Amino acid sequence: MMPRAPTNGAVCARPDDRRGVLPLILMLAALLVLLNLEPAPLRAQQAAEPSATLFQNVRIFDGKSATLSPPSSVLVRGNRIERISTGPITAGPDTRVIDGAGRTLMPGLIDAHWHAMLIRPTPAEAMGGNLGYFNLIAGDEARDTLMRGFTTVRDVGGPAFGLKQAIDDGTLAGPRIYPSGAMITVTSGHGDFRQLNELPRQIGGPLSYGERIGAFAVADSPDEVRIRVREQLMQGASQVKLTAGGGVSSPFSPIDAVTFTGPELRAAVEAARNWGTYLTVHAFTSEAIRLAIDAGVTCIEHGFLMDEETARLIAQKGIWLSLQPLPEEMRTGMPVGSVQREKADEVFPGIGRTYELAKKYKIKTAWGTDVLFSRALAQRQGAILASLGQWYTPAEALIMATSTNAELLAMSGKRNPYRGRLGVVETGALADLLLVNGNPLENLNLVADPARNFAVIMKDGKVYKNTL
Repeated sequence: MMPRAPTNGAVCARPDDRRGVLPLILMLAALLVLLNLEPAPLRAQQAAEPSATLFQNVRIFDGKSATLSPPSSVLVRGNRIERISTGPITAGPDTRVIDGAGRTLMPGLIDAHWHAMLIRPTPAEAMGGNLGYFNLIAGDEARDTLMRGFTTVRDVGGPAFGLKQAIDDGTLAGPRIYPSGAMITVTSGHGDFRQLNELPRQIGGPLSYGERIGAFAVADSPDEVRIRVREQLMQGASQVKLTAGGGVSSPFSPIDAVTFTGPELRAAVEAARNWGTYLTVHAFTSEAIRLAIDAGVTCIEHGFLMDEETARLIAQKGIWLSLQPLPEEMRTGMPVGSVQREKADEVFPGIGRTYELAKKYKIKTAWGTDVLFSRALAQRQGAILASLGQWYTPAEALIMATSTNAELLAMSGKRNPYRGRLGVVETGALADLLLVNGNPLENLNLVADPARNFAVIMKDGKVYKNTL
């Protein structure tokens, strides 16, 4: 005997069974209503980005000049600046039009010494905490970095490869990242954050947690250096960083120590050059800097304890100097009586003198912040840039943080992950742009308050903020 089919379900109802079909119709109608009631902002976010954006009536700081342009229009199509004109530009049918009303249009800011993965966590979390949490807070900080107007950062130490990938594929909002990968150091060098209970180190033995996640890498011979440099390049490093001398934050790294040997540094330089890119080194003292220059490095980070003769040598050799106007809070934030505070007290008085030497000898100078382990300090990223006003005019400071920093990024050659010109407002350049309420060439402090003063933030042709 065949079982009788159910007759009380809408799915099994006969076409002429209105009692079964009616609930289905009502359910579909309710679904359509719910879809139509989706919040407008969410629908807007899901809408397709216009193919072009036209900025009208703007004064342009091009990243190179000390003056603003006459009132102009700038057309962005895709991720490039297509046209700049002092005359009107006709907007196409799929063009977003932004009336600048006389505001300043300028390149997105570039921080040449950033640690994207090491801003939010404490040192203990960074070297031994939950890796999932570590990555999530880095992603949130990346969005904040972009919202401060920094459309590009050069990451000089930390496991930022995954974060970069998530930003580049659109999963996260954040700046372009030029990653160095792990800071490469020697045993007890700056960047070796292992504890004493992890010694002795066995070459070829198990790696520490910090090494396994790519925060730092210990190398104690030319061969080990080559391996560690090539490992970073294999993962997508655009340049490589070694720590050639002692540092403040590392507990077992004396400031006056010269860490890598000449053969080790030359091995790193050779490995980077073989990949068409360059080596940058952390170094405070004249001894560490001179050893690095002899080995052929391209860029020195910090240099706060160098003498005048070494500054002259840097200029003569055409070496880049990546400087940071470190705020006093970074020094006073170190616990009184700690070895880190003692080293900070030694280093910080040299910051102003080093800027004076850089100006005196016309050294190729990049700008960065070097914020570590402090969300509060990261929120002052623009204020740290504005503090360059102690030594430079607003134009000089902003040129450094745009086109000059972009020149340093371009030293990565074919390892450059973003093909195109950055740091300038020019036809054909990548469309990383800020629309500023006011004239930053007259008032550098405008960049210190991005929430109030940056009306539009665009990166790669996409608008991430628009208050107009």
